[in-house]
Amino acid sequence: MGLKGKLSKWYASRQIGMQKQSISNPLSCQLYWRSYLLHKGSRTAYGIQHQLDRVKDYESWKERIPVKDYEGLQPFIARILEGEPNVLWPNRPSYMAKTSGTTSGAKYIPISKKTMPFHIKSAKMALLSYIHETGKTDFVDGKMIFLQGSPETLKKNGIRIGRLSGITAHHVPAYLQSNRLPSMQVNRIEDWEKKVDAIVEETIGQDLRLISGIPSWVQMYFEKLLDATGKSTVLEVFPNFSLFVHGGVNFAPYSERFRSLIGGQVPSIELYPASEGFIAYQDSQDQEGLLLEVDSGMFFEFIPVDEVGSDGPTRIWLEDVELGVNYVLIINSAAGLWGYNIGDTVRFVSKSPYRLVVTGRVKHFTSAFGEHVIADEVERAASMISKEMGLVIREFHVAPQVSPESGLPYHEWFIEMDDHEKLEEVAERLDEAMVEQNPYYRDLIEGKVLRPLRITQVPSGAFERMMHARGKLGGQNKIPRLANDRSIAELLEYKV
Repeated sequence: MGLKGKLSKWYASRQIGMQKQSISNPLSCQLYWRSYLLHKGSRTAYGIQHQLDRVKDYESWKERIPVKDYEGLQPFIARILEGEPNVLWPNRPSYMAKTSGTTSGAKYIPISKKTMPFHIKSAKMALLSYIHETGKTDFVDGKMIFLQGSPETLKKNGIRIGRLSGITAHHVPAYLQSNRLPSMQVNRIEDWEKKVDAIVEETIGQDLRLISGIPSWVQMYFEKLLDATGKSTVLEVFPNFSLFVHGGVNFAPYSERFRSLIGGQVPSIELYPASEGFIAYQDSQDQEGLLLEVDSGMFFEFIPVDEVGSDGPTRIWLEDVELGVNYVLIINSAAGLWGYNIGDTVRFVSKSPYRLVVTGRVKHFTSAFGEHVIADEVERAASMISKEMGLVIREFHVAPQVSPESGLPYHEWFIEMDDHEKLEEVAERLDEAMVEQNPYYRDLIEGKVLRPLRITQVPSGAFERMMHARGKLGGQNKIPRLANDRSIAELLEYKV
Protein backbone atom coordinates (compact mmCIF):
# COMPACT_ATOMS: atom_id res chain seq x y z
CA MET A 1 0.00 0.00 0.00
CA GLY A 2 1.40 3.39 -1.03
CA LEU A 3 1.48 6.60 0.97
CA LYS A 4 -1.82 7.81 -0.54
CA GLY A 5 -3.49 4.58 0.50
CA LYS A 6 -2.24 4.82 4.08
CA LEU A 7 -3.28 8.46 4.37
CA SER A 8 -6.71 7.62 2.88
CA LYS A 9 -7.32 4.89 5.49
CA TRP A 10 -6.32 7.23 8.33
CA TYR A 11 -8.47 10.06 6.97
CA ALA A 12 -11.44 7.75 6.39
CA SER A 13 -11.28 6.47 9.97
CA ARG A 14 -11.13 10.03 11.29
CA GLN A 15 -14.07 11.29 9.21
CA ILE A 16 -16.28 8.29 9.93
CA GLY A 17 -15.64 8.76 13.63
CA MET A 18 -16.67 12.42 13.42
CA GLN A 19 -19.83 11.46 11.53
CA LYS A 20 -21.08 9.07 14.21
CA GLN A 21 -22.72 11.86 16.21
CA SER A 22 -25.13 12.81 13.40
CA ILE A 23 -25.88 9.17 12.60
CA SER A 24 -26.67 8.40 16.23
CA ASN A 25 -28.82 11.55 16.65
CA PRO A 26 -30.65 11.93 13.33
CA LEU A 27 -33.80 13.52 14.73
CA SER A 28 -31.81 16.12 16.66
CA CYS A 29 -29.97 16.99 13.45
CA GLN A 30 -33.24 17.42 11.59
CA LEU A 31 -34.70 19.61 14.34
CA TYR A 32 -31.56 21.76 14.26
CA TRP A 33 -31.87 22.33 10.53
CA ARG A 34 -35.59 23.08 10.81
CA SER A 35 -34.81 25.75 13.38
CA TYR A 36 -31.93 27.09 11.30
CA LEU A 37 -34.09 27.37 8.19
CA LEU A 38 -36.77 29.29 10.06
CA HIS A 39 -34.22 31.64 11.61
CA LYS A 40 -32.59 32.46 8.28
CA GLY A 41 -35.69 32.38 6.13
CA SER A 42 -38.10 34.45 8.22
CA ARG A 43 -36.88 37.80 6.83
CA THR A 44 -36.91 36.80 3.17
CA ALA A 45 -39.73 37.66 0.78
CA TYR A 46 -41.00 34.10 1.10
CA GLY A 47 -40.66 34.15 4.88
CA ILE A 48 -42.57 37.40 5.26
CA GLN A 49 -45.34 36.29 2.89
CA HIS A 50 -45.76 32.98 4.73
CA GLN A 51 -45.22 34.44 8.21
CA LEU A 52 -42.44 32.04 9.11
CA ASP A 53 -41.78 33.99 12.30
CA ARG A 54 -45.03 32.51 13.65
CA VAL A 55 -43.95 28.90 13.22
CA LYS A 56 -43.56 27.34 16.67
CA ASP A 57 -43.77 23.59 16.01
CA TYR A 58 -44.19 21.10 13.20
CA GLU A 59 -47.95 21.54 12.99
CA SER A 60 -47.63 25.29 12.48
CA TRP A 61 -44.75 24.59 10.06
CA LYS A 62 -47.14 22.58 7.86
CA GLU A 63 -49.77 25.32 8.11
CA ARG A 64 -47.36 28.06 6.97
CA ILE A 65 -45.30 26.15 4.40
CA PRO A 66 -47.38 24.55 1.63
CA VAL A 67 -46.00 21.70 -0.44
CA LYS A 68 -45.14 22.94 -3.92
CA ASP A 69 -43.54 21.51 -7.04
CA TYR A 70 -41.29 23.62 -9.25
CA GLU A 71 -44.19 25.41 -10.90
CA GLY A 72 -45.40 26.49 -7.45
CA LEU A 73 -42.05 28.09 -6.58
CA GLN A 74 -41.34 29.37 -10.09
CA PRO A 75 -42.56 32.96 -9.43
CA PHE A 76 -39.97 33.27 -6.64
CA ILE A 77 -37.30 31.68 -8.86
CA ALA A 78 -38.05 34.21 -11.60
CA ARG A 79 -37.43 37.07 -9.18
CA ILE A 80 -34.08 35.56 -8.18
CA LEU A 81 -33.05 35.21 -11.83
CA GLU A 82 -33.82 38.90 -12.31
CA GLY A 83 -31.27 39.67 -9.59
CA GLU A 84 -33.56 40.39 -6.65
CA PRO A 85 -31.91 39.48 -3.30
CA ASN A 86 -33.55 37.96 -0.21
CA VAL A 87 -36.31 36.19 -2.08
CA LEU A 88 -36.19 32.57 -0.86
CA TRP A 89 -32.95 32.82 1.13
CA PRO A 90 -30.82 35.73 2.43
CA ASN A 91 -28.86 37.56 -0.29
CA ARG A 92 -28.55 35.82 -3.69
CA PRO A 93 -27.68 32.16 -4.32
CA SER A 94 -24.13 31.36 -5.40
CA TYR A 95 -25.44 29.30 -8.31
CA MET A 96 -28.61 28.34 -10.09
CA ALA A 97 -28.40 24.73 -11.24
CA LYS A 98 -30.13 24.32 -14.59
CA THR A 99 -31.95 21.02 -14.98
CA SER A 100 -34.11 19.47 -17.68
CA GLY A 101 -37.72 19.55 -16.52
CA THR A 102 -40.22 16.97 -17.72
CA THR A 103 -43.25 19.26 -17.74
CA SER A 104 -42.00 22.83 -17.45
CA GLY A 105 -38.92 23.04 -19.64
CA ALA A 106 -35.69 24.09 -17.97
CA LYS A 107 -35.72 24.41 -14.20
CA TYR A 108 -33.40 26.58 -12.12
CA ILE A 109 -32.58 25.31 -8.63
CA PRO A 110 -30.79 27.65 -6.17
CA ILE A 111 -27.51 26.55 -4.56
CA SER A 112 -26.29 28.75 -1.74
CA LYS A 113 -22.89 29.31 -0.17
CA LYS A 114 -24.17 27.21 2.73
CA THR A 115 -25.30 24.19 0.68
CA MET A 116 -22.55 24.00 -1.95
CA PRO A 117 -20.03 22.28 0.38
CA PHE A 118 -22.54 19.54 1.21
CA HIS A 119 -22.61 18.37 -2.41
CA ILE A 120 -18.86 17.72 -2.21
CA LYS A 121 -18.86 16.38 1.35
CA SER A 122 -21.45 13.69 0.67
CA ALA A 123 -19.61 12.31 -2.37
CA LYS A 124 -16.41 12.33 -0.33
CA MET A 125 -18.06 10.49 2.57
CA ALA A 126 -19.31 7.78 0.22
CA LEU A 127 -15.74 7.03 -0.88
CA LEU A 128 -14.38 7.26 2.67
CA SER A 129 -17.09 4.90 3.94
CA TYR A 130 -16.03 2.38 1.30
CA ILE A 131 -12.37 2.68 2.32
CA HIS A 132 -13.21 2.43 6.03
CA GLU A 133 -15.41 -0.66 5.61
CA THR A 134 -13.36 -2.60 3.07
CA GLY A 135 -9.83 -1.35 3.65
CA LYS A 136 -9.43 -1.08 -0.14
CA THR A 137 -7.55 1.98 -1.34
CA ASP A 138 -6.22 0.88 -4.75
CA PHE A 139 -8.31 3.41 -6.62
CA VAL A 140 -6.64 6.44 -4.97
CA ASP A 141 -3.32 5.64 -6.67
CA GLY A 142 -4.67 5.82 -10.22
CA LYS A 143 -6.82 7.97 -12.47
CA MET A 144 -10.50 8.64 -11.83
CA ILE A 145 -13.06 9.55 -14.47
CA PHE A 146 -16.28 11.46 -13.83
CA LEU A 147 -18.77 11.51 -16.72
CA GLN A 148 -20.65 14.74 -16.19
CA GLY A 149 -22.08 17.84 -17.79
CA SER A 150 -20.10 20.79 -19.04
CA PRO A 151 -18.46 22.95 -16.35
CA GLU A 152 -19.31 26.08 -18.32
CA THR A 153 -21.45 28.58 -16.42
CA LEU A 154 -23.18 31.76 -17.48
CA LYS A 155 -23.26 34.75 -15.16
CA LYS A 156 -26.57 36.56 -15.01
CA ASN A 157 -27.39 39.32 -12.55
CA GLY A 158 -24.56 38.24 -10.28
CA ILE A 159 -25.50 34.53 -10.25
CA ARG A 160 -23.64 31.70 -11.97
CA ILE A 161 -25.95 29.38 -13.93
CA GLY A 162 -24.96 25.90 -15.10
CA ARG A 163 -25.47 22.15 -14.77
CA LEU A 164 -25.01 20.73 -11.27
CA SER A 165 -22.34 18.23 -12.33
CA GLY A 166 -20.49 21.01 -14.10
CA ILE A 167 -20.77 23.34 -11.11
CA THR A 168 -19.38 20.71 -8.74
CA ALA A 169 -16.46 20.19 -11.13
CA HIS A 170 -15.18 23.59 -9.99
CA HIS A 171 -15.22 22.46 -6.36
CA VAL A 172 -13.38 19.14 -6.63
CA PRO A 173 -10.71 19.10 -3.87
CA ALA A 174 -7.21 19.98 -5.04
CA TYR A 175 -5.80 16.61 -3.98
CA LEU A 176 -8.06 14.90 -6.54
CA GLN A 177 -7.47 17.27 -9.45
CA SER A 178 -4.24 15.67 -10.64
CA ASN A 179 -5.91 12.24 -10.84
CA ARG A 180 -9.12 13.45 -12.42
CA LEU A 181 -10.34 12.84 -15.98
CA PRO A 182 -11.57 13.99 -18.42
CA SER A 183 -9.62 17.22 -18.82
CA MET A 184 -11.48 20.50 -18.45
CA GLN A 185 -11.10 21.07 -22.20
CA VAL A 186 -12.88 17.81 -23.04
CA ASN A 187 -15.43 18.34 -20.30
CA ARG A 188 -16.48 21.60 -21.97
CA ILE A 189 -17.62 19.83 -25.15
CA GLU A 190 -21.40 20.32 -25.28
CA ASP A 191 -22.30 17.68 -27.89
CA TRP A 192 -22.56 14.49 -25.83
CA GLU A 193 -21.60 12.04 -28.58
CA LYS A 194 -18.53 14.08 -29.53
CA LYS A 195 -17.69 14.43 -25.87
CA VAL A 196 -17.77 10.67 -25.25
CA ASP A 197 -15.58 10.09 -28.31
CA ALA A 198 -13.09 12.62 -26.94
CA ILE A 199 -13.18 10.99 -23.50
CA VAL A 200 -12.46 7.60 -25.05
CA GLU A 201 -9.47 9.02 -26.91
CA GLU A 202 -8.19 10.79 -23.79
CA THR A 203 -8.54 7.82 -21.44
CA ILE A 204 -7.03 5.04 -23.59
CA GLY A 205 -3.66 4.18 -22.12
CA GLN A 206 -4.43 5.71 -18.74
CA ASP A 207 -4.33 3.81 -15.43
CA LEU A 208 -8.06 4.28 -14.86
CA ARG A 209 -9.23 2.85 -11.53
CA LEU A 210 -12.46 4.67 -10.62
CA ILE A 211 -15.28 5.41 -13.05
CA SER A 212 -18.32 7.47 -12.08
CA GLY A 213 -21.53 8.48 -13.84
CA ILE A 214 -25.14 7.66 -14.67
CA PRO A 215 -25.20 3.96 -15.77
CA SER A 216 -26.75 4.55 -19.19
CA TRP A 217 -24.05 7.02 -20.19
CA VAL A 218 -21.21 5.00 -18.65
CA GLN A 219 -22.51 2.08 -20.70
CA MET A 220 -22.26 4.23 -23.83
CA TYR A 221 -18.67 5.13 -22.88
CA PHE A 222 -17.76 1.47 -22.31
CA GLU A 223 -19.19 0.42 -25.67
CA LYS A 224 -17.34 3.15 -27.54
CA LEU A 225 -14.16 2.33 -25.61
CA LEU A 226 -14.28 -1.31 -26.67
CA ASP A 227 -15.04 -0.37 -30.28
CA ALA A 228 -12.06 1.99 -30.35
CA THR A 229 -9.60 -0.45 -28.73
CA GLY A 230 -10.81 -3.71 -30.25
CA LYS A 231 -10.75 -5.23 -26.77
CA SER A 232 -13.42 -7.60 -25.47
CA THR A 233 -13.79 -6.18 -21.95
CA VAL A 234 -13.12 -2.99 -20.02
CA LEU A 235 -10.76 -4.85 -17.68
CA GLU A 236 -8.56 -5.63 -20.68
CA VAL A 237 -8.27 -1.89 -21.30
CA PHE A 238 -8.06 -0.86 -17.64
CA PRO A 239 -6.74 -3.87 -15.67
CA ASN A 240 -6.69 -1.84 -12.41
CA PHE A 241 -10.31 -0.67 -12.68
CA SER A 242 -11.55 -1.36 -9.14
CA LEU A 243 -14.50 0.90 -8.26
CA PHE A 244 -17.65 2.03 -10.09
CA VAL A 245 -19.59 4.98 -8.63
CA HIS A 246 -23.09 5.52 -10.00
CA GLY A 247 -26.32 7.35 -9.31
CA GLY A 248 -29.40 8.86 -10.90
CA VAL A 249 -31.18 5.59 -11.75
CA ASN A 250 -31.52 2.08 -10.39
CA PHE A 251 -28.43 0.10 -11.40
CA ALA A 252 -29.99 -3.37 -11.13
CA PRO A 253 -31.41 -3.50 -14.70
CA TYR A 254 -27.96 -2.61 -16.05
CA SER A 255 -25.99 -5.10 -13.94
CA GLU A 256 -25.87 -7.99 -16.43
CA ARG A 257 -24.84 -5.73 -19.31
CA PHE A 258 -22.13 -4.11 -17.18
CA ARG A 259 -20.79 -7.46 -16.06
CA SER A 260 -20.49 -8.44 -19.71
CA LEU A 261 -18.84 -5.18 -20.75
CA ILE A 262 -16.46 -5.05 -17.80
CA GLY A 263 -15.55 -8.72 -17.95
CA GLY A 264 -16.21 -9.38 -14.29
CA GLN A 265 -17.68 -7.95 -11.12
CA VAL A 266 -16.27 -4.61 -9.88
CA PRO A 267 -17.33 -3.15 -6.49
CA SER A 268 -19.71 -0.22 -6.75
CA ILE A 269 -21.02 2.69 -4.71
CA GLU A 270 -24.45 4.21 -5.29
CA LEU A 271 -25.08 7.93 -4.80
CA TYR A 272 -28.31 9.90 -4.60
CA PRO A 273 -27.36 13.45 -5.62
CA ALA A 274 -29.85 16.03 -6.83
CA SER A 275 -29.67 19.68 -7.76
CA GLU A 276 -31.79 20.35 -4.67
CA GLY A 277 -29.23 18.69 -2.39
CA PHE A 278 -27.21 15.54 -1.90
CA ILE A 279 -29.89 13.27 -0.43
CA ALA A 280 -28.14 10.00 0.43
CA TYR A 281 -25.25 7.69 -0.40
CA GLN A 282 -24.28 4.05 0.00
CA ASP A 283 -22.23 3.77 3.17
CA SER A 284 -21.99 -0.03 3.30
CA GLN A 285 -21.32 -2.86 0.89
CA ASP A 286 -23.26 -5.25 3.14
CA GLN A 287 -26.38 -3.28 4.14
CA GLU A 288 -29.32 -2.51 1.88
CA GLY A 289 -30.14 1.08 1.07
CA LEU A 290 -28.51 4.50 1.08
CA LEU A 291 -27.68 6.48 4.21
CA LEU A 292 -29.91 9.56 4.46
CA GLU A 293 -27.94 12.80 4.86
CA VAL A 294 -29.66 14.10 7.98
CA ASP A 295 -27.03 16.77 8.69
CA SER A 296 -26.53 18.48 5.34
CA GLY A 297 -28.58 21.68 5.31
CA MET A 298 -31.96 20.05 4.64
CA PHE A 299 -35.11 19.28 6.59
CA PHE A 300 -36.90 16.32 5.03
CA GLU A 301 -40.63 15.60 4.88
CA PHE A 302 -42.58 12.73 3.38
CA ILE A 303 -46.05 12.08 1.92
CA PRO A 304 -47.29 8.53 1.25
CA VAL A 305 -47.43 7.96 -2.50
CA ASP A 306 -50.96 6.54 -2.25
CA GLU A 307 -52.18 9.88 -0.87
CA VAL A 308 -50.67 12.13 -3.52
CA GLY A 309 -53.43 14.12 -5.17
CA SER A 310 -55.91 13.51 -2.37
CA ASP A 311 -57.38 16.21 -0.14
CA GLY A 312 -55.27 16.72 2.97
CA PRO A 313 -52.58 14.03 2.41
CA THR A 314 -50.58 12.89 5.42
CA ARG A 315 -47.37 14.90 5.75
CA ILE A 316 -44.73 13.72 8.18
CA TRP A 317 -41.11 14.30 9.11
CA LEU A 318 -38.39 11.74 9.72
CA GLU A 319 -39.59 10.73 13.18
CA ASP A 320 -42.82 9.22 11.82
CA VAL A 321 -41.68 7.36 8.70
CA GLU A 322 -42.41 3.63 8.48
CA LEU A 323 -40.42 0.90 6.82
CA GLY A 324 -41.68 -0.45 3.51
CA VAL A 325 -43.92 2.52 2.65
CA ASN A 326 -43.42 4.43 -0.59
CA TYR A 327 -43.14 8.15 0.11
CA VAL A 328 -42.86 11.25 -2.01
CA LEU A 329 -39.80 13.16 -0.82
CA ILE A 330 -40.27 16.79 0.25
CA ILE A 331 -37.23 19.02 0.77
CA ASN A 332 -36.62 22.23 2.69
CA SER A 333 -33.09 23.54 2.21
CA ALA A 334 -30.59 26.19 3.25
CA ALA A 335 -30.72 27.43 -0.33
CA GLY A 336 -34.34 28.54 -0.03
CA LEU A 337 -36.42 25.56 -1.12
CA TRP A 338 -39.54 25.40 1.03
CA GLY A 339 -41.92 22.44 1.01
CA TYR A 340 -40.41 21.44 -2.32
CA ASN A 341 -41.71 18.27 -3.94
CA ILE A 342 -38.56 16.93 -5.56
CA GLY A 343 -40.59 14.45 -7.61
CA ASP A 344 -38.80 11.34 -6.33
CA THR A 345 -40.33 8.46 -4.42
CA VAL A 346 -38.39 6.60 -1.73
CA ARG A 347 -38.87 3.69 0.66
CA PHE A 348 -37.08 3.25 3.99
CA VAL A 349 -35.38 -0.06 4.62
CA SER A 350 -33.83 0.87 7.97
CA LYS A 351 -34.41 3.42 10.74
CA SER A 352 -31.22 2.75 12.68
CA PRO A 353 -29.59 4.36 10.83
CA TYR A 354 -32.06 5.85 8.36
CA ARG A 355 -31.44 4.15 5.03
CA LEU A 356 -33.68 4.33 1.97
CA VAL A 357 -33.98 3.15 -1.60
CA VAL A 358 -35.20 5.28 -4.49
CA THR A 359 -38.32 3.71 -5.98
CA GLY A 360 -39.03 6.06 -8.89
CA ARG A 361 -40.51 9.37 -9.92
CA VAL A 362 -43.95 10.70 -9.08
CA LYS A 363 -44.60 11.51 -12.74
CA HIS A 364 -43.04 8.31 -14.07
CA PHE A 365 -45.67 5.65 -13.51
CA THR A 366 -48.24 3.62 -15.40
CA SER A 367 -51.79 3.59 -14.17
CA ALA A 368 -53.89 3.98 -17.31
CA PHE A 369 -56.14 1.19 -16.07
CA GLY A 370 -55.82 1.63 -12.28
CA GLU A 371 -52.78 -0.66 -11.88
CA HIS A 372 -50.49 1.88 -10.07
CA VAL A 373 -47.25 0.41 -11.46
CA ILE A 374 -44.11 2.28 -10.36
CA ALA A 375 -40.50 2.27 -11.57
CA ASP A 376 -39.24 0.15 -8.69
CA GLU A 377 -41.55 -2.71 -9.73
CA VAL A 378 -40.61 -2.78 -13.42
CA GLU A 379 -36.92 -2.47 -12.56
CA ARG A 380 -37.15 -5.35 -10.10
CA ALA A 381 -38.93 -7.48 -12.68
CA ALA A 382 -36.38 -6.70 -15.40
CA SER A 383 -33.46 -7.36 -13.06
CA MET A 384 -34.97 -10.62 -11.83
CA ILE A 385 -35.63 -11.99 -15.31
CA SER A 386 -32.21 -10.87 -16.57
CA LYS A 387 -30.52 -12.97 -13.88
CA GLU A 388 -32.86 -15.95 -14.22
CA MET A 389 -32.63 -16.19 -18.00
CA GLY A 390 -29.13 -14.84 -18.54
CA LEU A 391 -30.42 -11.92 -20.60
CA VAL A 392 -28.52 -8.72 -21.29
CA ILE A 393 -31.12 -5.95 -21.23
CA ARG A 394 -29.54 -2.69 -22.36
CA GLU A 395 -32.56 -0.40 -21.87
CA PHE A 396 -36.32 -0.65 -21.56
CA HIS A 397 -39.44 1.46 -21.28
CA VAL A 398 -43.00 0.50 -20.35
CA ALA A 399 -46.08 2.23 -21.78
CA PRO A 400 -49.81 1.44 -21.77
CA GLN A 401 -51.33 0.31 -25.03
CA VAL A 402 -54.81 1.70 -24.64
CA SER A 403 -55.96 1.27 -28.24
CA PRO A 404 -54.97 -2.23 -29.33
CA GLU A 405 -56.09 -3.48 -32.71
CA SER A 406 -58.21 -6.12 -31.03
CA GLY A 407 -58.81 -7.63 -27.63
CA LEU A 408 -57.86 -6.24 -24.24
CA PRO A 409 -55.40 -3.42 -23.56
CA TYR A 410 -51.98 -4.27 -22.16
CA HIS A 411 -48.58 -2.96 -21.09
CA GLU A 412 -46.07 -2.72 -23.90
CA TRP A 413 -42.42 -3.19 -22.95
CA PHE A 414 -39.94 -1.67 -25.38
CA ILE A 415 -36.69 -3.58 -24.76
CA GLU A 416 -33.24 -3.19 -26.24
CA MET A 417 -31.42 -6.46 -25.52
CA ASP A 418 -28.96 -8.90 -27.02
CA ASP A 419 -31.22 -11.98 -27.03
CA HIS A 420 -33.46 -12.48 -30.08
CA GLU A 421 -35.09 -15.87 -29.56
CA LYS A 422 -36.98 -15.89 -26.25
CA LEU A 423 -39.41 -12.99 -26.47
CA GLU A 424 -42.52 -15.00 -25.58
CA GLU A 425 -40.81 -16.67 -22.62
CA VAL A 426 -39.36 -13.35 -21.46
CA ALA A 427 -42.79 -11.71 -21.68
CA GLU A 428 -44.39 -14.55 -19.72
CA ARG A 429 -41.78 -14.35 -16.92
CA LEU A 430 -41.95 -10.56 -16.78
CA ASP A 431 -45.71 -10.72 -16.45
CA GLU A 432 -45.43 -13.28 -13.65
CA ALA A 433 -42.95 -11.03 -11.85
CA MET A 434 -45.31 -8.05 -12.13
CA VAL A 435 -48.26 -10.10 -10.87
CA GLU A 436 -46.21 -11.18 -7.86
CA GLN A 437 -45.27 -7.60 -6.97
CA ASN A 438 -48.35 -5.53 -7.70
CA PRO A 439 -51.79 -6.60 -6.40
CA TYR A 440 -53.60 -4.03 -8.57
CA TYR A 441 -51.93 -5.37 -11.69
CA ARG A 442 -52.68 -8.96 -10.61
CA ASP A 443 -56.38 -8.18 -10.10
CA LEU A 444 -56.64 -6.57 -13.54
CA ILE A 445 -54.92 -9.51 -15.23
CA GLU A 446 -56.99 -12.10 -13.38
CA GLY A 447 -60.17 -10.08 -13.94
CA LYS A 448 -59.51 -9.98 -17.69
CA VAL A 449 -59.36 -6.19 -17.70
CA LEU A 450 -55.77 -6.34 -18.96
CA ARG A 451 -54.09 -8.96 -21.07
CA PRO A 452 -50.53 -10.05 -20.19
CA LEU A 453 -47.80 -7.66 -21.25
CA ARG A 454 -46.21 -7.73 -24.69
CA ILE A 455 -42.63 -7.03 -25.71
CA THR A 456 -41.54 -4.89 -28.63
CA GLN A 457 -37.86 -5.48 -29.22
CA VAL A 458 -36.02 -2.44 -30.54
CA PRO A 459 -32.65 -2.48 -32.31
CA SER A 460 -29.37 -1.43 -30.77
CA GLY A 461 -29.13 2.33 -30.31
CA ALA A 462 -32.89 2.94 -30.37
CA PHE A 463 -32.97 4.51 -26.89
CA GLU A 464 -29.97 6.67 -27.66
CA ARG A 465 -31.70 7.96 -30.81
CA MET A 466 -34.91 8.54 -28.84
CA MET A 467 -33.09 10.63 -26.22
CA HIS A 468 -31.34 12.55 -28.98
CA ALA A 469 -34.71 13.34 -30.55
CA ARG A 470 -35.91 14.68 -27.18
CA GLY A 471 -32.80 16.84 -26.81
CA LYS A 472 -31.82 14.92 -23.69
CA LEU A 473 -28.83 12.89 -24.77
CA GLY A 474 -26.08 12.53 -22.16
CA GLY A 475 -25.15 14.50 -19.08
CA GLN A 476 -27.51 14.02 -16.14
CA ASN A 477 -30.51 13.12 -18.31
CA LYS A 478 -32.15 9.79 -17.47
CA ILE A 479 -34.17 7.43 -19.62
CA PRO A 480 -37.75 7.20 -18.27
CA ARG A 481 -38.51 3.62 -17.27
CA LEU A 482 -42.25 3.97 -17.69
CA ALA A 483 -44.96 6.47 -18.47
CA ASN A 484 -48.70 6.86 -18.21
CA ASP A 485 -48.94 7.78 -21.88
CA ARG A 486 -47.23 6.80 -25.15
CA SER A 487 -45.11 9.92 -25.74
CA ILE A 488 -41.84 8.00 -25.27
CA ALA A 489 -43.27 4.90 -26.96
CA GLU A 490 -44.14 6.89 -30.08
CA LEU A 491 -40.59 8.23 -30.30
CA LEU A 492 -39.21 4.71 -29.94
CA GLU A 493 -41.57 3.46 -32.64
CA TYR A 494 -40.58 6.32 -34.92
CA LYS A 495 -36.85 6.08 -34.27
CA VAL A 496 -36.44 2.30 -34.56
